[in-house]
Amino acid sequence: MFPNSPGVGRSPHLSRPFQRHPGELFGEVPVPPALLHLTYQKNANLSRMLMGGNVLAMPQVSSQPWSYGNRTPIINPVSSPSQFQNRKRRSDEGINEYDLKRQRFQSPQQPPSIIHQSVPLRDDLPYSFPGLLLQQPPRSPAVNGQVQSSGDAWLFEDVETTLPVANDKLSQQILDLFQACQQQISDLKKKDICRAELQREIQQIFPQSRLYLVGSSLNGFGTRSSDADLCLVLKDEPMNQKTEARHILSLLQKHFYTRLGYIERPQLIRAKVPIVKFRDKVSGVEFDLNVNNVVGIRNTFLLRAYAHTENRVRPLVLVVKRWAGHHGINDASRGTLSSYSLVLMALHYLQTLPEPVLPSLQKSYPECFNPAMQLHVVHHAPRNIPQYVSKNASSLGDLLVGFLKYFAIEFE
Repeated sequence: MFPNSPGVGRSPHLSRPFQRHPGELFGEVPVPPALLHLTYQKNANLSRMLMGGNVLAMPQVSSQPWSYGNRTPIINPVSSPSQFQNRKRRSDEGINEYDLKRQRFQSPQQPPSIIHQSVPLRDDLPYSFPGLLLQQPPRSPAVNGQVQSSGDAWLFEDVETTLPVANDKLSQQILDLFQACQQQISDLKKKDICRAELQREIQQIFPQSRLYLVGSSLNGFGTRSSDADLCLVLKDEPMNQKTEARHILSLLQKHFYTRLGYIERPQLIRAKVPIVKFRDKVSGVEFDLNVNNVVGIRNTFLLRAYAHTENRVRPLVLVVKRWAGHHGINDASRGTLSSYSLVLMALHYLQTLPEPVLPSLQKSYPECFNPAMQLHVVHHAPRNIPQYVSKNASSLGDLLVGFLKYFAIEFE
């Protein structure tokens, strides 16, 4: 009935367990003494080589904690044969925490033995980098590697915001959740230290580049478990994401893989906006790095202004994101809503109430969000926007229920 069954061809009365003896192959066929002698000799030679301290056969593995000063190249698994090459993954092997579904990864190719400080770009792609971009010496990185520039320390200070008063059970639960899950200043500083270290490394390849921390880590809507988004800016003009950005990210992926021991599993993801996804072993934070997606930098500080304009905004957004994640609708890779979309939905709802909780900051303060504003001053412009005093006295619980009702029934 089962032709591939291991019991085919055996007597049903034989129940001897499967055992392997020194003089047997597969426990059944005897091996000639001459071949058996050669087998023992090879095993003995291999044991002496491994136990004799052969560095090539037995790589040194440091047990010290990871630090950013460790730039020792790591062993490239592509350069050595593996029994797992050229075969399909079995269903019982599973997927680990760093595998992403519905994405295509580019495995790092065989790296060159020497990484030059200036990696030339391919000649067959229509690049339009300014000449000075790759020729000038690298600038000094951020002060102490902890802030994006000497005048940006305020980004890493606690914003003095009084939390709303909770007069009902649901509102109190929302506040408790917010206080337990909101990103701490220590979390933000850990991310920025890694950003500063990576900027030093990237400036060895692209001297005039600038690395920005963007997204939920800096816009006020992050949590303690949020990953970090980085934007590498190489030029002020738009960049072709399918050609230029992908090639630059492939260079960075190889550089991270071969030169930075504290970067774990850098993977190039070929999305509409391609990114390199990796994990920092020092801080344990997951990072997504894109190139020249400057609109993300501007949006970061626009959302940051909204987050700190009214004290009910951040708790409401956090509970909406947690609610969506609990119900499995907060995963853009699966066709549901991204966290960025949920933030915009919450802001839209708060602006369209009969008595708005939030104003339109772009209309009220257009000079602070001018799309033509230089990137190095984008984060300073919204600092002078005063806190909005709304006439809407709804509690957090009422706003959450109203949000769900609005998008379930009223929104068209």
